[in-house]
Amino acid sequence: MTKTVQTAIVGVTGYAGAELARLLLAHPRLEGKPPVLAGRVEGKDLARGGIPLVEIHPQLGDNNGASKLKMQPFSWELLAERGVEVLFLATPHEQSRAWVPEALQRGLKVIDLSGAWRLTNPANRAVYAFEDEGTEQAAATQAQAVYGLPELHRKQIATAKLIANPGCYATSVILALKPLVAAGLVDLDRGIIADAKSGVSGAGKAPTAKTHFMSAAENLSAYGVFTHRHTGELLEQIGVSSDEIVFSPHLLPIPRGILSTIYVHFKQAQTRESVTAIYREFFAGSPMVRLYEKSLPQIQYSVRTNYADIGFELDASGKRAIIVSCLDNLLKGAAGQAVQNLNVIEGWPEAEGLR
Repeated sequence: MTKTVQTAIVGVTGYAGAELARLLLAHPRLEGKPPVLAGRVEGKDLARGGIPLVEIHPQLGDNNGASKLKMQPFSWELLAERGVEVLFLATPHEQSRAWVPEALQRGLKVIDLSGAWRLTNPANRAVYAFEDEGTEQAAATQAQAVYGLPELHRKQIATAKLIANPGCYATSVILALKPLVAAGLVDLDRGIIADAKSGVSGAGKAPTAKTHFMSAAENLSAYGVFTHRHTGELLEQIGVSSDEIVFSPHLLPIPRGILSTIYVHFKQAQTRESVTAIYREFFAGSPMVRLYEKSLPQIQYSVRTNYADIGFELDASGKRAIIVSCLDNLLKGAAGQAVQNLNVIEGWPEAEGLR
């Protein structure tokens, strides 16, 4: 086990950034090469060479040398001096749009956890209102991006320079639906309903009126109905139109985790064995997907893991199914998936450092 790379994280202060640092610090291929941490450092922290990681995330103390790491002021020069080869961006969408083109020009591989480069269709990207939309540089950068869902695009990811890490909701729904739609089983004329619920960490670390304790606790609320940014990912990756699927996200009063309940009609009656066979074949060689064949997944089984858990039930006719898909929004829905993509581009076992 000699091959290794130097990684860097920009955006380590957030929830996904914390998980990303934890995973990279413990990754067996990166032993002795902790990630370079870069971000906004001002005032007195400049004088002491940066902000200690354990001050940002005390839970990482004594984690494979984390106590020695500091988040330093971001600069391209810093990344060059430290020999960074793979750059993880856990940054806002607009920041990733600004920095990724230069990162690619400097020869870095980029794994971007934002939504900046996930969507190929301009109509789907319109929800972000990117200022550089339509420019030659943006188009050239988008052309290099590969949607970072290994279960769908493993071969393309392996040679990519820019990986657009999928959204958390999108990962949950796409993995549940893509095998069935690709096999031609789903009656798209009858429509698909994807009812998804996420823990509060999915909204990010910055507090809002809807996510602080008084609003979220003992509550369940729908939001982003017909307008959620992950909808475009569903359309492009599953291969359906906006008339064929309804996606409704909800906020759960729990810290983390996603449960998506998905309702489909089949063109012809199916059996449990026939549907299971479709999933097994599609996910053969996908170590981070678990099929529940005798029960339905629950958030408590997938939280704090990088697994996507999928189960289903058929009605008596065999022509309708309810699929349940669960994952941890900060791991398989963000940081864990980013490390899974790192493993793919470096030719390492896909689940290494994730179990």
